Amino acid sequence: MTGRLIRIARAPERMAPLEELDQVTVTVKAGIAGDARGQEPGRQVTVLFREGWQDACREAGRDLHWTARRANLYVEGLECPREIGGLLRIGNVLLRVTDETKPCALMEQTLAGLRAAMRPEWRGGVCCDVICGGEICLGDAVTLEQLSIVAELGLGKANSVS
Repeated sequence: MTGRLIRIARAPERMAPLEELDQVTVTVKAGIAGDARGQEPGRQVTVLFREGWQDACREAGRDLHWTARRANLYVEGLECPREIGGLLRIGNVLLRVTDETKPCALMEQTLAGLRAAMRPEWRGGVCCDVICGGEICLGDAVTLEQLSIVAELGLGKANSVS
C-alpha cells in the first residue's frame, strides 16, 4: 500500500506557529531542517495520518486544520503503523517509528474531547527518528518498509546519510 505526503510543516521555535512548506531537507542529525524539535532523539520527525486525524476530529465534533496537531508531516492513503520500530519511506527519506505521538494537554485546550478522541489506534500519529536523510516534497510516495531493509542497506545511526 502506498500513501502520499500532502503537507509539511515545522516550528522554528518550541510552541511557535507552524510554517507550512512545499519541500524540506531531512537529516539524521537535525530531522526536519529548521524545526526546533529535530535534534530530539525519538522525536526528530512527527507524522500524522489523515484518516486517523479525520476520525479523531469527527469524534471530537469539529474539523480542525491538520496543524492543530503540531505534526511535521501529513500523509494520506496509508494506515498509521502502530508498532515501535516500523519503517516509513517518504521519497528517499527513511524514518523509524519510535513511539506514538501521545495526545497532550494542548490538544484538549484546542478542542474539548480531542485528546481522548486521538487515543484509539494512534490517531495522533507517530514520532520517528531519521535513519536515512534526503529531500522530501509534497506529493512524494509514502510506504511502510520491512525492518530487514535497514540491515540490507547497512543503515543505522553510525553510518546513516546525514
